[in-house]
Amino acid sequence: MENLVQQLINGISLGSIYALIALGYTMVYGVIKLINFAHGDIYMVGAYLGYALIQNVGLGLFPAILISMIFCAILGVVIEKIAYKPLRGATRVATLITAIGVSYLLQNVMIYIMGPEVKAFPTALVVRNWTFGGVTINSQQILIFLTTVILMIALQVIVKYTKMGKAMRAVSTDPEAAQLMGINVDNVISFTFVLGSSLAGAAGVLVGIYYNSISPLMGVTPGLKAFVAAVFGGIGIIPGAMVGGYAIGIIETLVSAYGGSMFKDAVVYLILIIILIVKPSGIFGKNTKEKV
Repeated sequence: MENLVQQLINGISLGSIYALIALGYTMVYGVIKLINFAHGDIYMVGAYLGYALIQNVGLGLFPAILISMIFCAILGVVIEKIAYKPLRGATRVATLITAIGVSYLLQNVMIYIMGPEVKAFPTALVVRNWTFGGVTINSQQILIFLTTVILMIALQVIVKYTKMGKAMRAVSTDPEAAQLMGINVDNVISFTFVLGSSLAGAAGVLVGIYYNSISPLMGVTPGLKAFVAAVFGGIGIIPGAMVGGYAIGIIETLVSAYGGSMFKDAVVYLILIIILIVKPSGIFGKNTKEKV
């Protein structure tokens, strides 16, 4: 029983990172119906920027997270303006291929700048352990969980209670009607990329702390798993991305702990296949009918 509780705690820490990345996927899809496969590499850029700020500049952890969020937010807007906006009226296949192209571009630019080797993330937090009845919780896990919760609450406040959040919901429901009501759709889409990319930047620094290593290809697998989490909860639905992220993190940790570390990734993708077969709209999603 103690081992199960320990693995649940570990799964919540990992799931917090997946949830932050999944929120970016689900917000962009909810507003413009685009699956931004470059999102995982924005998270990778955030990890490297956090690494540089802590290792070379000597900043503390929280300033590094904040600056990484700001930089990734700007990067997300630049990508949206240059790569996605010209294709807004194009087919989904064209935008999907563009997103994959942007993903490989970011990976190779980072390889050129920082090199292809894995780098050890600097120690930015004194790790302390607390044991309660055989269950151990460390300061890294608490930091990751609290940071994720704070960012998720801030996101919910923005989406639910601000003018821009209401505009985002309007554009998500009907962009043409929103434009007729005086909403600047371009600004809303850019703001969506700002929010999603900033969360990815924070996740990048947190994963550097969690795994103590970063690499130019680190965004590929977690990015795909975060996409699975978004689909699991219902892509386009913010609470669904949160629940999906934690669910995937806990499932992956439990599979690894009980003898399945060699095929833990396969289990995650198997979940995606099952969800698409049984309930394609996800846990919180609703099936919608389209007129032909």
